[in-house]
Amino acid sequence: MSSAFGFALGLFLLLPRFVYAADALPGSPSFGGLFQVFIALVIVLAAIAGSAWLMRRFGPTQMGPGGAMRVIGGVMIGPRERLVLVEVGDTWLIIGVAPGHVSPVHSMPRPPQAEQTTQAMLNQPAFGEWLKEAWRKRGGA
Repeated sequence: MSSAFGFALGLFLLLPRFVYAADALPGSPSFGGLFQVFIALVIVLAAIAGSAWLMRRFGPTQMGPGGAMRVIGGVMIGPRERLVLVEVGDTWLIIGVAPGHVSPVHSMPRPPQAEQTTQAMLNQPAFGEWLKEAWRKRGGA
């Protein structure tokens, strides 16, 4: 038992020499070097996320409520084509959108009941709530 203890003690005392010898090898990464690379990666990713947040917060955006233009709705009419209903002032425009091509299809004055319809759509429950209710009725959790 004493020989095993002596062997383990000798290995333990020689271990720092092997560690320092490994640090002396050219091209072998050290903990400090890997830590610096990791910190640099975190800083770069944080800068990218911060820039994206700033662009979303303060960058050019679509006109919000009360703006000059807003999208009322849209419908897909093909795999890459759709019709979009856009309100510009008191006029509604139906616009055809296809890859590389946008064209007006129809224009009409805004219907008087449009504001009531929009309010009714906003008062409907969200899709997540509707799905939860349907799942509960079906016998789910």
